[in-house]
Amino acid sequence: MSRRCFVGIAAFVAAVGGLALSAAMAIAPSNPRRPNVVLILADDLGYGDVRCYNPDRGKIPTPNLDRLAAQGMRFTDGHSSSGVCSPSRYTLLTGRYHWRTRLQAGIVGVYGEPLIAPDRLTIAGLAKEHGYRTAAIGKWHLGWDWPVEPAQRPYLRAPEPRGKDQPAPVATPEHLAVWGKVFSRPIGGGPTTRGFDRYFGTDVPNWPPYCFIENDRTVGIPEEFLPPANFQGHMASAQGPALKNWTFPPILPALGERAVAFISEASRALEPFLLYLPLTSPHTPLAVNEPWRGKSGLNAYADLVMETDAVVGRVLDALDQCGVADRTLVVFTSDNGCAPYIGAAELERKGHYPSGPLRGYKGDAWEGGHRVPLVVRWPGVVRPGSVCGQLVHQADLMATLADLLDATLPDSAGEDSVSLLPLWKGIDQPVRQHAVSCAASGVPALRDGPWKLILGAAGSGAAAKTGGDRAVQLYHLADDLGETKNLAAEQPQRVAQMRALLEKLIIDGRSTPGEKQRNDVAVRRYPRDPAAPKTPAKKLR
Repeated sequence: MSRRCFVGIAAFVAAVGGLALSAAMAIAPSNPRRPNVVLILADDLGYGDVRCYNPDRGKIPTPNLDRLAAQGMRFTDGHSSSGVCSPSRYTLLTGRYHWRTRLQAGIVGVYGEPLIAPDRLTIAGLAKEHGYRTAAIGKWHLGWDWPVEPAQRPYLRAPEPRGKDQPAPVATPEHLAVWGKVFSRPIGGGPTTRGFDRYFGTDVPNWPPYCFIENDRTVGIPEEFLPPANFQGHMASAQGPALKNWTFPPILPALGERAVAFISEASRALEPFLLYLPLTSPHTPLAVNEPWRGKSGLNAYADLVMETDAVVGRVLDALDQCGVADRTLVVFTSDNGCAPYIGAAELERKGHYPSGPLRGYKGDAWEGGHRVPLVVRWPGVVRPGSVCGQLVHQADLMATLADLLDATLPDSAGEDSVSLLPLWKGIDQPVRQHAVSCAASGVPALRDGPWKLILGAAGSGAAAKTGGDRAVQLYHLADDLGETKNLAAEQPQRVAQMRALLEKLIIDGRSTPGEKQRNDVAVRRYPRDPAAPKTPAKKLR
């Protein structure tokens, strides 16, 4: 029995006696007030990569995620804000669409500045206001105030190696001097300035600096460029400073260990906790540890999905072992769809479809880019084994947390967030009529009930260049989940109505009731004027 439970029960016994104690113990596990919160965010995990989402065309075993779904509620129409990483993370943490910020396309770049404004309320900041201890463990990828002067920047990058046998760039005394200055100083603007008490992770595992970061400091000072062998087989994506002998396989287990340690420590405290666990997988680097190598019988990505599932299992087991599972809300989701470049075509040939029945992949405005697994477990509130088909969005976590804490969000927070609490409690009625998710290029996809409008090229790669993809697209998802029949030409009035709705959502600065808000920038409109200057999306990886 936890210290918190013991103190509460002892006081109750003194007040009303043993008979009331029995009743209190009977209802304690289902008390929905102030639960612990564990939010697990997979990276590039496709809708069809979780077996319970894709039983007919999914070949990767995911027993722990299936167990979580069996113990809670599985959403089949859940969406991220974008088909790529940084924008989805922004929206998940703030309850605000990412396209209201400077990030109109692509992702936060290498050594990029913070995307979340210092005064922006996050789910972690909200939890802290209500007495929670908070931690972020994993991939941040929302920018930092790197202590780098303009003259030092050239020393933080180097040409990427073109072959595994090519020698690594040599870190000169000038490189080492700059690295010693930069990486021995605090790094501002990170998680511990955005509502989290502590942070541990690799920021972006396939980008420099190749080292862990704890709170606002690198763990060690890089002293070499990453060896070229680390750029083969979907590993590193950008050359830069690395700790000596840095390798990728230990990263995911380290995050799991830190998460378990935090749960063990926090479960002994009087206050509740919120753990945000943005995993680095199954995104590249496809660095699979030995117990999982080849285990799927498919490819390295599928092996890494299995290893990711095992880390989720470790976290769930830790909640059980620490005696807090019954009073912990667990949310699992993914930041976007599966990346096609990890061997998706090969997987499909072998009978595994990472996007399940959906069209498209990571980066796309089609459903495969942003319709993601979303599973919620909350004992005593969420009915085990339930499935919800209502439209929901990762932006909704902010308003949901506020709702369960009986908190009122200011008009300047969670502008695009609605509470999912009624759905969690089994009320199967829509909580939102519309939602916006974007392609990596910035092209928006607007949902309005079963209708979906895409205002431009929906694909991120070769698909974006095929005939018809640059036209406005309208789909009725209730009849055409695979987005095979473009109805835009047949329904011009509906297209006009939905475009007007999107324009209202833009100019109001919010999509929920409340005082109008200012967007951070002038929001880009689509389809774009062919004469307007184009800002290409950054490389997806």
